[in-house]
Amino acid sequence: MTDLILIGPEWRNLFETFEHTAFRLEVREAYNVPSEREPMRRFLAGDANPDWLSDWLIDIRKDTDDGKVYRRVRVVSLPLSDYSRFGLTFSKCNNDAGEDIRYLLRDNANELPTFDYWLFDSRTVAKMHFGDRDNLLGFELIEEPAVVVELNYWRDAAWHRAMTRDEFASQHLK
Repeated sequence: MTDLILIGPEWRNLFETFEHTAFRLEVREAYNVPSEREPMRRFLAGDANPDWLSDWLIDIRKDTDDGKVYRRVRVVSLPLSDYSRFGLTFSKCNNDAGEDIRYLLRDNANELPTFDYWLFDSRTVAKMHFGDRDNLLGFELIEEPAVVVELNYWRDAAWHRAMTRDEFASQHLK
């Protein structure tokens, strides 16, 4: 493994410089994201106000209006964890802004990678690394052709098997 790049300007730059597509595979049951702590607490208390997502949604809408594509597959277990319910609830906002988030049951994802990654323009991988408390430590940029081709394959396999957010929510969001 190469050195991790800490979250900061380099991370943001990946989203500002990709040309066509950004794909994310999410395989964890929970994420400890500082900006989500308070919204998660409110969600568990019955408040599903999406205001906390506004900056991301503005970026998504701008990019998708410019022709860029954002896709994401979330691998989840049943019953859904609190975090997965939280993500499923708010993914409607992401989809409405132009990001296509889909869901794949963990039982149907056995061959997929066991790590999260973003894939930009089918040529640059940002493999994400997490700590013991589900906090993002940083990412590893990978441009080695064999690894990139393999992760493109897994992107396509995950996308093919995944359900749309609305189809999944109609079956599993109570």
